[in-house]
Amino acid sequence: MAAGGLSRSERKAAERVRRLREEQQRERLRQVRRRPPRAASPPHATLTACPAPAGVAHPEEGGGRAQRGGRPAPGRERGPGDRAAGPEQAARGPEAAAGGGESRGVGGPTGDAGRPGAAHHRPRASRQVCDDPEELRRKVRELADAVRNSKHLVVYTGAGISTAASIPDYRGPNGVWTLLQKGRRVSAADLSEAEPTLTHMSIARLHEQKLVQHVVSQNCDGLHLRSGLPRTAMSELHGNMFIEVCTACVPNREYVRVFDVTERTALHRHQTGRTCHKCGAQLRDTIVHFGERGTLGQPLNWEAATQAASRADTILCLGSSLKVLKKYPRLWCMTKPPSRRPKLYIVNLQWTPKDDWAALKLHGKCDDVMQLLMDELGLEIPPYSRWQDPIFSLATPLRAGEEGSHSRKSLCKSREEPGPEDRGAPRSSAPVLGGWFGRGCTKRTKRKKVT
Repeated sequence: MAAGGLSRSERKAAERVRRLREEQQRERLRQVRRRPPRAASPPHATLTACPAPAGVAHPEEGGGRAQRGGRPAPGRERGPGDRAAGPEQAARGPEAAAGGGESRGVGGPTGDAGRPGAAHHRPRASRQVCDDPEELRRKVRELADAVRNSKHLVVYTGAGISTAASIPDYRGPNGVWTLLQKGRRVSAADLSEAEPTLTHMSIARLHEQKLVQHVVSQNCDGLHLRSGLPRTAMSELHGNMFIEVCTACVPNREYVRVFDVTERTALHRHQTGRTCHKCGAQLRDTIVHFGERGTLGQPLNWEAATQAASRADTILCLGSSLKVLKKYPRLWCMTKPPSRRPKLYIVNLQWTPKDDWAALKLHGKCDDVMQLLMDELGLEIPPYSRWQDPIFSLATPLRAGEEGSHSRKSLCKSREEPGPEDRGAPRSSAPVLGGWFGRGCTKRTKRKKVT
C-alpha cells in the first residue's frame, strides 16, 4: 500500500477521472467559442411549417417537454474520423473515448442539456419546416450547379432517406426517439419488405455518372448496397444488417446474407449464433450500437470515408440530423482553414447543428429534392428491380443444419416466391423484436426490481 492510503490502481483511477473532467470542461469551452453569430435569414426564403401526421402535435403545441431517454442504437462509435485518442483517453475505454464519458449516437439524445443555448435550439430542432415549391425549385437549381461544378462530391446520408421505404427515422414526428420520449411503443416493420428508395437509386446513378465520388452512410438497412452502389464507393459507419463477419480470420471473412443477421444481437452482444465456414469461429454482426466503438474494417470503411472527406470540395447531406456526424472532425475537414473546407449543402426538414455552416439548406423531403435534382441534371432515375438486386449475387448460402438459425423472413427475387432460406423453415408469428432495430430501441428501459 502506497503512502496516503491509496493503492497504485486507485491512484490511476483517480487520475483518469480528473483528466476526464478536464477534457469535458475543455470541450464545453470549445463548443461555446466555436458558435458563430447567427446570420439573418435571406429575404427570399419562404418557410412553412410542415403539417404533422394525424395524432402528432408539434412540440410547441404539445405543452410540455418530452423526457429525454436513452437506448443503445446503431450509432456513436469512435472511428478514424475522430480526434486521435491520447494515452489517457484510450485508458478510459470505448465509452469515454467515444464521447468524453457521455454516450451519444444516431437516434440518441444529443446530450446538450448543459450546452449554452440548448433550450433555445430544442423547439426549433424538433419542428419540421418546408420550403414553398418555387423556393425549393430555385434552391435545387443552385444545388444542381454545385453538383455539376464539383470535382469531388461526397454524400452523407441518414435515416431520412429510408423513411419512404417504411423504415422510421429517429427524430422525425414518428421517429424512434420521438415516440419513446412520448412514452409510446416502437414497433418494427418487416424490414425484408423494404426496398431502395428514389434517393438511393438517384445516388447510385450519380455515382455511375461520376458526379458522386463516395457515400458515407449512418444507416444499417443495407439499402445502399441493394441499390447497386459499389461497396468500394461507400462507408457504412454503423454497420449493415445483412453482413456478419468472422474476426478470427485474417483478414476478416465476410458473409453477406439475404436476411437480417441481428436477430440475436444487441449492445455489447454481437454473436449471431452461426460459425465461420473456414475456421469454425463464432460469427458476429457488424452493427455499431449507441455507445460502442466501431473497430471493423468493413463494412464501416472508415479509411475511405476520411480520405474522401479530405479530398472533397462539396458535401451533400441527405436526411441526417448531423447530431452524430458532427462529432467526427475529420469528416468536416476541421483541421483546414475555413476558406479551404468543402462547401456544405443540407437537405432536411428539421434544424441541424451544421445549418450555420451550410452554403445552402433545402427544407424538403429527400425524394422530392432528388427528383427535382435529377430532372435538373437531365438524368433518368433507374427503377429498382429485385431481379437485379446485387445482394443475391453477393450472398453466401447457409450450410446444412443452419436453416433454423434465424426466424427472420429472407429476401427473394419475387415477392410471391419464398426466400431460399425460408423453404421448410418454421416461422414464428411473434412481432419482429431484437437486433439493431427492435431490442436496441428498448435496451435501456428500466424495470422495477421485485423485492
